[in-house]
Amino acid sequence: SGMPRAVVRVSNTRTTAQITTYRADGDIVVATVTGSDLSTRYGWPADLSKKSVPASYLVGFALGKAALAAGHNEAVLDIGLAASTPGNRVYAALRGMVDAGLEVPHGEDILPDDERINGAHIDESMADKVETCRTTIEEAY
Repeated sequence: SGMPRAVVRVSNTRTTAQITTYRADGDIVVATVTGSDLSTRYGWPADLSKKSVPASYLVGFALGKAALAAGHNEAVLDIGLAASTPGNRVYAALRGMVDAGLEVPHGEDILPDDERINGAHIDESMADKVETCRTTIEEAY
């Protein structure tokens, strides 16, 4: 299609998201954000998960902002071998990208709801942490 790919992978320790473009001799990574970047660059508490649904959302949000800053406003989602379960961490990252303004084709029914994004299933105070980190990401771009 000629469109960049929004690659999302969830490991044992963190979520990683990248924007890649095709080149015959190897893909080019245009932007990358990991769960570890949330703590080191955007104020996410170091003791919190770097791969939870809220963290995955923030990774996607930061990647979306980075992609837009690099001049890429659309991408196709690449989830690799991850299970395509509605509301999972991969789709939380997708929602972050879309909320940041990146155009990625998707169906609305696969995205996690606001309660999951804000971490209501983890801790009531998680919503404040998500909003603080999101504001820091917006200010960075």
